[in-house]
Parts: sequence; C-alpha cells; structure tokens
Amino acid sequence: MPAFNCYPDPHQAKLKKLYADWRKVDPDQIFVGVGSDEAIDMLMRMVCVPAKDSILICPPTYGMYKVSSAVNDLKVISVPLTEDFQIRPKEILKAVTDTTKLIWLCSPNNPTANDIDEKLITEVLDSDFKGLVVVDEAYVDFSPRGSLASWTKKYPQLVVLQTFSKSWGLAGVRCGVAISSPDIVGYMNRIKAPYNMNVMTSQVVRDCLQNLPKMLQTVEEIKKEKKRVKAALESIPHVIKVFPSSANFFLFRVKSHSKEIYRTIAESGVVIRYRGDNHGCSECLRATVGRPEDNDAFLKKFKEIIAKVVKA
Repeated sequence: MPAFNCYPDPHQAKLKKLYADWRKVDPDQIFVGVGSDEAIDMLMRMVCVPAKDSILICPPTYGMYKVSSAVNDLKVISVPLTEDFQIRPKEILKAVTDTTKLIWLCSPNNPTANDIDEKLITEVLDSDFKGLVVVDEAYVDFSPRGSLASWTKKYPQLVVLQTFSKSWGLAGVRCGVAISSPDIVGYMNRIKAPYNMNVMTSQVVRDCLQNLPKMLQTVEEIKKEKKRVKAALESIPHVIKVFPSSANFFLFRVKSHSKEIYRTIAESGVVIRYRGDNHGCSECLRATVGRPEDNDAFLKKFKEIIAKVVKA
C-alpha cells in the first residue's frame, strides 16, 4: 500500500518509465493526467486564446472535444468524415485558418469504431499546418493497426492520447496519457497541477503495467466475444448493418425506432448509446462488448425490446 501521509510524486517518474518502455518512447515524452480529458482540456488552454482561436474536429467523433472547446471559448471547425468514416485531408487543410491551433483525430474513432487510414493521417502531418495534430487512441489496444506513439519522434507537432479506461478496464481509476515531443510534454508538465495524480491511482497503474500479459489476454478474450456478438447482431432482422470495429464496441444501424429502442432498453437496466443524431449515423446505436454474460443479457433484452417497440 502507498504511504497516504506523503504527497505523490509530482513527476510520476516510475509510472512514466514503465509506460515509455511499453510504448517504445522516452520518459520525457510522457504526460500523465486525470484521464485523457485532462490532456484534452490542457492542450486547448496551452495553445489557444479564448474567443479568438479555433480547433478542427471530424464528426462523428468524441464529444469531449466540443465540450472542452466550449469551456475554453473556442470556435469549432467541423470537417465531417466520409461515408466510410475516414478523414478528408484536403478538406481539413482547406478549412483551417491562421487561428486554428489544434486538429483532433480519433483512431479508432468514437463512435464509429474504425481505424483512420494511416496514409490520411500522414497527409495532415506532412502538410504546412502550423498547429498541433492530436490523435486520440483511447481504443488502440483493440486495433490490429497498433499505436502511432513512435511517430512522435518524427513529427514533433503530433500528440498521441491514450487511456487506462478501455483495454486496462480502469475507467474508475482515472488515468490518461499524452505522448509527444519533449518540448510539448514539458509545457504540459509546467501547466498541470503539482499533484494531479494521486498515490492510489499511480500505484494501481504501475502494478498493472508490470502485469501486461493479463491486459493482453483480456483484450484477446474481448476480440473473441466481438466475433460472437457481431454474428448475433447480424442475425437480427431489424439490424441492417454492423459497421467494422477496431475497438471494444460496435456501431450498428437498425431499420427504424432507434431512439425508442435506446430509451426502452435503458429503462430495463441495459445501457447502450444512441448515436442517430451524429453525422452519418442515422438510426445507429452503439454497444460495448463486455463479459460473455453481459453480452448475452444485452442480446436477449435487445431482441425483446425490438419486438416490443417495433410492434407497437
């Protein structure tokens, strides 16, 4: 057990060393914070001037980018993804202005679950854009592509975000990571609160990093469950498409009544996400793949709710 009477290490040197060794980067390229959300907010506060600067997002994407931009009084430029949920580099680079300081990319993307093509990301990074390019990799450990963390040595303007909330199953612990050039990370460390990482979180995360095979085994088990859940969803007549997934969840489209299905299944105690109001996601729902018994409960209830709602 950690010593609760002592303040935590403000530099989190041991944690950063373990994480850097795993991701094949240097410890001075690592920032650790209270979930990825701290890094998202910090990057905006660090490089943007309120009521003057802007950020660029590619919807449908993670909602926290818009939330943090509103908190920091920043304009949001939106360049929607293609029909197959890929970014459009040419349109992105046309849309940015002199006041655009951050381009946010999410891969695997939330809520669509697909990887963004690395060649398309490279087009953005190789451009003359003067701001930071952030690639949010919250779900990367479920992806066959692997992390772009090592790219930060080639592209000093690249920031890669990761978290312990997904593959590690530690959402309640609240620990996120930003990987970038030593200069960018150095500025982030100067801005953060001295003791932003508490001793319990630090201890739990360090213990987990020293037991990497357990996490990798869990990821493989989830991947196996994904195949079963995908097949089960595709066998339901009311489901017309299950989108490709490189994450631990599926985005899928139903024929109709998506919002009613979402509300009714939530009232029954099974929580999924309604995404029908997102760009390109009409009549879409999002469901996380969990333990076999949880997946069975979802599928059983989902079929019951469809029969009830659609018939009504």
